[in-house]
Amino acid sequence: MRKYAPANNFIITLLILIVVTAFHPPVSNLSLTGAWHYQEGTHEETLTFVDGYFVQAVFDKTGKQFMYTWGGPYAIKDDKIEVTTQFHTQQREKVGEVVSIAWSDNNGQLVANVDGKEKTWTQTDKGMGDLAGVWRIAGRKQQGQPVTMPLRPRRTLKILSATRFQWVAINIETKEFSGTGGGTYTFKNGKYTENIEFFSRDSTRVGASLTFNGKVRGNEWDHTGLSSKGDPIDEMWKKLNAE
Repeated sequence: MRKYAPANNFIITLLILIVVTAFHPPVSNLSLTGAWHYQEGTHEETLTFVDGYFVQAVFDKTGKQFMYTWGGPYAIKDDKIEVTTQFHTQQREKVGEVVSIAWSDNNGQLVANVDGKEKTWTQTDKGMGDLAGVWRIAGRKQQGQPVTMPLRPRRTLKILSATRFQWVAINIETKEFSGTGGGTYTFKNGKYTENIEFFSRDSTRVGASLTFNGKVRGNEWDHTGLSSKGDPIDEMWKKLNAE
């Protein structure tokens, strides 16, 4: 029986690795967690990945125009992002469906075909911070009395990265979508400030900033202050993944 020299064995092993890698490219080390941005002219799009939840928002901040949003829980499977759609303002029939998004890493930028067109997205934050996560409203004070709100199909969520926020009011059973708004936020010294960049119900609110008192207690967030209409707000939010 012919025996291969050690050098020949090394060459054979190397060739096998090259072939395997060609057909099975290594999974990217790029972390999707956080917020991503794409822009053409005044047309802006954001993607947020946090706590296993995905949301895309499309809007024109300069023109104060909201276009659409969609999202839901997601998982990464090799070169696909699989989103279980919980809301979609343009295609309600997609609610409940799993949407696969092809993606790749281009030197730290995200290349993804989210809506039929391949685009390159720039990461604006890595999803770290006291408020980063997916929150749902779990209670509020009414006439001075606390009223708890158990988790139901009809829910209001806030999806926050390190710098961006978006709220959505949805019903995951009836596929109803009631509204959304979003933009950037800061949370410093117990003060939570939202800078509104889009608002589906009332475009006149775009450009406004609202400041509230905020206190995080583990998986709970106390949120008090005045709404844009001057109405008092006293709410309690909970991390969705903690229930």
